[in-house]
Amino acid sequence: MITRRHVLKTAGGSAIAAGAAAIGVGGAGGTQSAAAATPSSEPVPGLDPVLPQGLRDAAVMDKLPGKVPLIKLSYRPPNYETPVGYFNSLFTPNDAFFVRYHLANIPEVDAASWRLKIGGEAAEKPFELSLDQLKSDFPAAEIAAVCQCSGNRRGLFPSHVPGVQWGYGAMGNAKWKGARLKDILERAGSTKDALEIVLDGADGPVIDQTPDFIKSLPIWKALEENALVAYEMNGAPLPHFNGFPARIVIPGWTATYWVKHLTSINVRKTPFDGFWVKTAYRVPSGKFPVVQRFVSQETAVNTPITEIMVNSIITSLADGQTIGAGKANEVKGIAWDAGYGIASVEFSSDGGKSWGAATLGEDAGKFSFRPWTCSFTPPKAGAYTLMARASNKIGQTQTAELILNPAGYNHNVIHRVSILAA
Repeated sequence: MITRRHVLKTAGGSAIAAGAAAIGVGGAGGTQSAAAATPSSEPVPGLDPVLPQGLRDAAVMDKLPGKVPLIKLSYRPPNYETPVGYFNSLFTPNDAFFVRYHLANIPEVDAASWRLKIGGEAAEKPFELSLDQLKSDFPAAEIAAVCQCSGNRRGLFPSHVPGVQWGYGAMGNAKWKGARLKDILERAGSTKDALEIVLDGADGPVIDQTPDFIKSLPIWKALEENALVAYEMNGAPLPHFNGFPARIVIPGWTATYWVKHLTSINVRKTPFDGFWVKTAYRVPSGKFPVVQRFVSQETAVNTPITEIMVNSIITSLADGQTIGAGKANEVKGIAWDAGYGIASVEFSSDGGKSWGAATLGEDAGKFSFRPWTCSFTPPKAGAYTLMARASNKIGQTQTAELILNPAGYNHNVIHRVSILAA
């Protein structure tokens, strides 16, 4: 149990740039519970001034077992945000990767006794796997992919939207390794009339009235080459708070489908009617420019959230930071989308009046963060508004105006950072 709290005020202007260095990077996390979490007295890097004042006053750097200090937004269940400074690296360290749970009962899973059960009405040959069998019975596949909470940047909505008030750090980029979901389903003998697969994990509700976190996926999405049952993250076993010993990885779709601590996969002939699909994680129909839809779960008014929207942020400079007038600065950032590939990033230093092309960095794969850089020399002392705007290879571009929706999903407004040159 956390026995003390340190209430922290707004971070200083240089917090994002200094964030990773200030809080350090340690080793990968293990299978431990949240009970031993201890807060720190370090400043909170990267809190946007648009975030609600109450959240800004209460935000605290908190260290879960196996993690460096992260920005704690709730403790029960644990929801911890990655400081933006970590995104200056292409891959987000395991111990700095964000933590997102809906339910507070999160058992420490024993790898030796863990079993994954595969079955359901549309599976002809139900079976189960141990962790060793998952690793040995199926060819291993590895993919770089962004895991992003559907509500990332929810706290930046101009009016309050219920839910965790995330800033920019409810996401991370990692190399995920595991067995292809399609290979597992092939062994189960999925029938021709299979429609969806239903995924459950070991975490659960504290009280019976709370619906268990169970998700479904359209069968066609589960059969894609890139869908994994992952057991490694950045070359190490999954940390406890990121789904040990195995989790679902659905590159390009938001993290609501990336079920952690996976225990069962059931193949269905009919649409799943669980709360977290039928009621939660839905957006108004036609609101967002998505290509891939979850048609079997659509209604006349809303549809399940699916794809990540094209997006980018500036990672090396923070709101309110002071830099030298007349001195060249390398501005860094990242861009990402649903897997169509980043085509370009544009940069503006005058609040969007003019734009120039940024230089794209390493391409680690179409589902990965894509780093970008550009040079900026403030010609004189004064205030500057820096902006970044990404476009992907199918012609989608970050929006200039927020697309409002009741749950605060898919925030991909062009990022703005106000700095001073002196």
